[in-house]
Amino acid sequence: MQSYKNYQIQEAPLGSSFFHREVEHFLSENGLRLENLDAYYTIRNDDGTILAGAGVSADVVKCVAVAEGHRSEGLLAPLISHIISEKEETNLKVFTKPEYRTLFESLGFKLLAQAPEAILLEKGRGLEQYCSYLSSFRRPGSTGVVIMNANPFTLGHRYLLEQASSKVDNLFVIAVSEEASRFPYRERLEMLRKAAPQGVTVLEGSAYQISSATFPTYFLKDLSQASNTQMLLDLDLFGRWIAPALGASVRFVGSEPSDALTAQYNALMKEVLPIEVVEIQRLEDAEGPVSASRVRELLSAGKFKEAKALTPESTWPYLLADLATNALQAELDTPGKPGLVGPDSCGAHKDMDYKLMQRGISALRPYWSLMAVAPTADALVAAGLEAEKAMLEATGGVNTHKGAIFALGLALNCVVAQGADNEKDMQNGLCQIAQAVSLNYQRDNNLRSTPGAKAEAEYGIKGARGMALDGYRKLFTDWLPFYRTVSNEEGFSSASLRAPIRANAPEKPLPSPLVLTLLRIMSTLDDTCVIHRVGIERAAKVKQEAAQLLDNYSEENLERMCAQYAAEGISPGGAADMLSLTLLLNTIIN
Repeated sequence: MQSYKNYQIQEAPLGSSFFHREVEHFLSENGLRLENLDAYYTIRNDDGTILAGAGVSADVVKCVAVAEGHRSEGLLAPLISHIISEKEETNLKVFTKPEYRTLFESLGFKLLAQAPEAILLEKGRGLEQYCSYLSSFRRPGSTGVVIMNANPFTLGHRYLLEQASSKVDNLFVIAVSEEASRFPYRERLEMLRKAAPQGVTVLEGSAYQISSATFPTYFLKDLSQASNTQMLLDLDLFGRWIAPALGASVRFVGSEPSDALTAQYNALMKEVLPIEVVEIQRLEDAEGPVSASRVRELLSAGKFKEAKALTPESTWPYLLADLATNALQAELDTPGKPGLVGPDSCGAHKDMDYKLMQRGISALRPYWSLMAVAPTADALVAAGLEAEKAMLEATGGVNTHKGAIFALGLALNCVVAQGADNEKDMQNGLCQIAQAVSLNYQRDNNLRSTPGAKAEAEYGIKGARGMALDGYRKLFTDWLPFYRTVSNEEGFSSASLRAPIRANAPEKPLPSPLVLTLLRIMSTLDDTCVIHRVGIERAAKVKQEAAQLLDNYSEENLERMCAQYAAEGISPGGAADMLSLTLLLNTIIN
């Protein structure tokens, strides 16, 4: 706590609903809105009333306000100085009203960009250092720039770069770095670097691209001004600093036939930039523009083959990484799973919860693309072990997804490294790569010591390795067809399995296809996770109980099973892995 005259600077813990409402009310009284913040600092009078406040989110100062009647007392300077001392290792930025420019400049901030309704300032050498990095790439001749999100990189992006590079001696592409996209920044940067045409230089992005996701609007009276103000600030910053650092004389953009905001941005660019703006007509096919949004829509619809047709081959591993992540996330997000962690329960687990499982999924994402392109079994195993290490580091040593790493990693490798794109090739490829991986594990004495391997040896069942060596035959002949049937509304009413479910409770919502598929897998799988926990005899009864619940499904029966398995410590983790694999393969070979 820091004193200033008769006032004290203290943090208002916004995690408390009381302080959150208090700060929200203070800002509202001063014509501002509360935005997401990491911390909020206040100066109060003797009765606790907030006289001045300022917040910070990452490296951006936000929600700066002084109560009416106290605006001539110089309260903002100590507040901002306090934040500077708290963030002394950070290049602090502030978006604020133009009238506060003098105050912030007096505290060592430097103007980066301005628009009629807002200014951006920074304390530190962040932009200077980034411009120095850009300047190191300058070359003689005409120079053009493309700012690209590549979420993900498509054939349309490559066409734009090919056309742009033919018009200048040097073409630079700057990747948008903010993490507000479906594909993480590092993946997007890698996609650009692998697929950019020869002679095009791909540069690191930075925090000096102002998007709707990063631009705060708390101080704008009219929110309809937000988009225009954000765009003007971004373009002013580009024109003042980025273009001169590269020696750029032209900026290239793709035409925008559908998105109104992007079209507005292109129009503003032509009006305000001090360099030439060249708009290149987008690449189109029979369905329209070849765009990243179209690829994302296809991925969401489970149409991997159609999505990959719109992207270069170097993008495919990242599409698959996205699908693998989504398959794991869909399994985790499904409630009502007996014994398993979900959004509604920790199931039979005392060492896992939803957030821990989420950390495991996030840690694995960078490794799916590595496993997909691994050229040999040794390389695939090495990538899998690195993924396992990252998972354990993220979860504090808790094994959340070891089985999924093995199963999904094999499948992704079959698609990219082995070129499987249909059910037959996928099964054959899985058998072949599983055989090679199994030999690798046996050589290193890693697989034989696992609970699954012990159960295989003791009871003569097929664990993770056995199912992989069999090409996951049960998945292709049973689980995947079942999932597709129960996911289809028409199939629901006609399939003999689901007809009684609807007849028993026609007025209730249809059961989750993921829960039904999980039960189907549980009823047919010798789950080594269950065997390890409760033994072979109880595991056999688990299979029977899952089959019986499918035959006589009701929410009440499902709830009873969830409660019973949580109490007994029964966790069908192998079935959960197979559900994720089923979801993944449904999108790949759909």
